[in-house]
Amino acid sequence: MPKYLVRASYTSEGTKGLIKDGASGRQAVAKKVVESVGGSLEAFYYALGDTDLVIILDVPDSTTAAAISLTVAAAGGVRTSTTPLLTVQEMDAACKKQVTYRAPGA
Repeated sequence: MPKYLVRASYTSEGTKGLIKDGASGRQAVAKKVVESVGGSLEAFYYALGDTDLVIILDVPDSTTAAAISLTVAAAGGVRTSTTPLLTVQEMDAACKKQVTYRAPGA
């Protein structure tokens, strides 16, 4: 199942919800969201700085990852950035693909 890295930052309303629900409460919500679409939550970490949460999830496909992102963004509590992750084997396969390309100005 494809993996995705999600970086999230709480809005002020989201931070109030975090304080009310607690960190474990918000993790439970995230797990339920991902499991509701047939996925699993691999990692869930809080961070300091511009990113408040770092999450790795396994979901069936990019459409499912986008559905999660849209649903969470529409609620307004967090802003997210989702990055598809590639396995070593997928990157090896990409390295072997032949691509026709001309650099700018070449």
